[in-house]
Formats: sequence, C-alpha cells, structure tokens
Amino acid sequence: MVTRTSQERFRTDKGVFDAFTKRNLFELQSRGFYDEMVGPLFVGKESNVFIAKSKSKKVIIKIYRVQNADFKRMFQYIKQDPRYDFLKNKRREIIFSWTQREYKNLIKAERGKVKVPKTIVWKYNILIEEFIGDEKPAPPLKDLYPEDPEKFFKEIVKEMRKLYKIGLVHGDLSAFNILNYNDKPVLIDFSQSTLVKTPNSEELLLRDVKNVLQFFKKLGIKAEIEEIVEKIKK
Repeated sequence: MVTRTSQERFRTDKGVFDAFTKRNLFELQSRGFYDEMVGPLFVGKESNVFIAKSKSKKVIIKIYRVQNADFKRMFQYIKQDPRYDFLKNKRREIIFSWTQREYKNLIKAERGKVKVPKTIVWKYNILIEEFIGDEKPAPPLKDLYPEDPEKFFKEIVKEMRKLYKIGLVHGDLSAFNILNYNDKPVLIDFSQSTLVKTPNSEELLLRDVKNVLQFFKKLGIKAEIEEIVEKIKK
C-alpha cells in the first residue's frame, strides 16, 4: 500500500514519489496490479526499480522520474523512432512516451519469443512487469558469470537474432541489463530499443554487439564483431 510509511521508506532525494506518481501508484494498487512495495532493487539515473508483492507472487515496478530524468537525451533517441515522430520536445510527454515505448517493445519482444520479462501494465511514468528470479531477483550478468560462457554467449546472440527478426534492436545491451537466471540470459531494459527501420538502428546494433563481445572476451570467447552482426541479421 502506498501509505505514509511506505512513502517515507522508499522516498529518495531525486523525487521518485512526487504527488503525481503517488496518485498513479495508488490507482494501480487499487486495480489489483500489486498489493504492496517490498523494497528498492535498483536506483538509476532516470528511473528507480522496486520489488512489490502481487497476491502470491512478486512483480517489478519501474518508475521514471518526472522531475529529474534527462528528457533531452531521451528526446534525441526517441525522435528517430517512426512510432514517435509526432512527439514534441516537452518533458512530461517525452517521459511518458519513453515509458510507453519500453512497454510496447517488451510486448513485441515477448510475442517474438524473446526471453524478456512479461509486461503487466503501463501508466504514464510507471511500468509493472514480471519478476525474474526465485526467492531473490536474478542477478545481472556482470554480477554472476555463466558456468559455460560460450553457451551463454550463443544464447544471447540467438535472442538478439530473434529481436532483429521481429524488427527490433535492443539499443543498450550490456552485462548490466542481461540477467543470468539459472544460467540462461533474460534481456531487460527496453526503453532504448527501436525499430530496425529507424535511421540509427544499425549503429545501435553494432554498439550492442561490441558491448556483449567486450564482456565475453574477458571470459575467453573469441569472435569478430562483423561475424556476429551477420549472424543476427541472417
């Protein structure tokens, strides 16, 4: 419940729980999307992520900060996406569209059988999605190296290929937003994901591959960037 106690418990100096966000959290709670917040999972530059209870299971609540998010940087990314070519350079509209885009991208990825968290609901600057993990949340790849790096790497490339096949590029892929769940990858954080037909999609795909390769080279995996890009686009 979004009570005074929980507000104080989870309040940050960056204004996550402003009045607008609290009203919408209360509405989502009233509609049964979650019962109560358990605690913070991650504090980022533009969003905070919380674990919450929903009946007998846990969910993830991601909140983009309306007052403190770098909406100008967001606008530089999202304005190239043809789905948002109508968007004006206004803070609230950009942040709401940014959250909505992550919601849409996750739905599209899920329908394409990509290993991602299932979406539950989106409202303005709030996104509720599936909790990945068991008792504890699945850690990012950077915090839990795979037992078989080569197999894990091939699985990531396979997921990137599935994404590309349905017309999406992740756009911000790295060991920070690939979860290691039971030694299998789950891709998260899809706010920067864009359509393959977006002008900068090739640049973003190349960056994704470079980031992933840079991590796995430390684990002894040898591969060429061009070769991996070709596999994804094949």
